[in-house]
Amino acid sequence: MKQKISDSAVLQLVKKYLDQEIMSELSTWTAEAGVLQGAVLSPLLSNAYLNPLDHEMSAKGFQMVRHADDFVILCRTELEAEAALSEVRVWVEAAGLSLHPDKTHIVDSREKSFAFLGYSFRGRLRFPREKSHRKVIDRIVEPTPRKSGDSLECMITRINRSLRGWFNYFRHCIWNIFGEYDSMIRRRLRRMLLKRNRKNPKRIPGNQRWPNSFFTDHGLYSLREAHVRFVQSTGTY
Repeated sequence: MKQKISDSAVLQLVKKYLDQEIMSELSTWTAEAGVLQGAVLSPLLSNAYLNPLDHEMSAKGFQMVRHADDFVILCRTELEAEAALSEVRVWVEAAGLSLHPDKTHIVDSREKSFAFLGYSFRGRLRFPREKSHRKVIDRIVEPTPRKSGDSLECMITRINRSLRGWFNYFRHCIWNIFGEYDSMIRRRLRRMLLKRNRKNPKRIPGNQRWPNSFFTDHGLYSLREAHVRFVQSTGTY
């Protein structure tokens, strides 16, 4: 670390993190190697340790994309991918590190998706990976229970708060997923409104009683419209 970081205050802070006791239930201990998964120190150490790998792979003609300790190497052929993986294995072993056995593999993205930083990549298409998809579904479901006593405005405020942050990260996904999420949100809100407004002598369908424009007028954030604005502003499709 001292070869990479010259600031003594930062080095002292790193040392304190590494020497910090770990507590689980009623037991405590001090780790002898590495840091806990998800620790705030992990990205800093990853960048310090893996920066030489970036230069090594670049010098050998490989295109590597890395964020902290997660990285993808883009190759044109399977043979090139195998060579890249072999180079990484040699470097990692020499550095006293190890590759994750389940996450390290070669994938032909034309035939199979691969996950990276919350996204799932398939050819030129990008989707939220399954875990990311489930998170946004939970963010939609949690504030919209059918029997909620909250006002529509309160529900929409909570939904909007989650959707804006989610979209800012996943705005590069394929366009049609955003309309699907919008439809799901409106369906759940209509179910809630239908529960509160059971009297419907003319039996008007929910999507006619409360059309999309109704929710727009009440300030509901639209992922599809946000994506259209994003595409128009960047010229990307």
